[in-house]
Amino acid sequence: MVRRDPWRKFVSQLGLSCGLLLACALTPGTAQAGEVMQRVLQSHKLRACIWPGYYSISYRSPRTQQLSGIDIDLAKAFAQDLGVTLEFVETTYTRLIDDLRHDRCDVAMFGIGVTPERQAKLDFSAAYLQSGIYALVSRSSRVVKTWADIDQPGVRVAVPATSFIAPVMAGWLRQAQSVPLQMEQNYELELESGRVDVFMVDFPFSQYLLANTDWIRRLSPPKPLAAMPYAYAVKPGDEAWLQRLNQFVSAIKRDGRLAAAAGKNGLTEIMVRH
Repeated sequence: MVRRDPWRKFVSQLGLSCGLLLACALTPGTAQAGEVMQRVLQSHKLRACIWPGYYSISYRSPRTQQLSGIDIDLAKAFAQDLGVTLEFVETTYTRLIDDLRHDRCDVAMFGIGVTPERQAKLDFSAAYLQSGIYALVSRSSRVVKTWADIDQPGVRVAVPATSFIAPVMAGWLRQAQSVPLQMEQNYELELESGRVDVFMVDFPFSQYLLANTDWIRRLSPPKPLAAMPYAYAVKPGDEAWLQRLNQFVSAIKRDGRLAAAAGKNGLTEIMVRH
């Protein structure tokens, strides 16, 4: 497991007509239409928040310190489309909302699950990936051999505490014991040591362990469990910036850049094509 991450005119109709990149008066504490785009173009820099512990999404190699993943590639593509330079700003899922709302970054690009809690505080682009929940078990496990073995008395089910998976598992598990794990914990060690019997993950997390171990296998549910759309996030209130972001997402779906980035990073199976 991951160890401890040509600009077009837009007119925003928010009660009055605003020209390109002109501020529209909104209620105190909200963004102005075009505010972020204006800042990006004036500074000639796009600041993209990432969590560099997310394998195949936005991952920093502990050996080389190089960043890789679908959203590293696509953030570069977005900056190129805008004609600006790119700066990555490291964040976490717990800091994400605060970092966006306080302008520490212009957009968050690291496979963010579109949950109701996040939608209440952030705006999201159209989805570009979608993943349900999978289970990782030891190949030698005598406790969990099939998906049906998971929710049984005495089974210890590890759940990433800060992910969308935690509340889903809280409602799904009836007999097994849920064991919340924090981001800084060594997930595979918990599984390998036998302190937990199964680890619930999304597709990208499972890819890392399957690529880097020979003792773990993935169990898929009989039907998709809690399929979660992944999208890019921005602070609320700036409709012009959200529209520009959606224009980018639409373009990469049409022109093949999303498919190329997904294929390169082993995520074709969960790519949203339309």
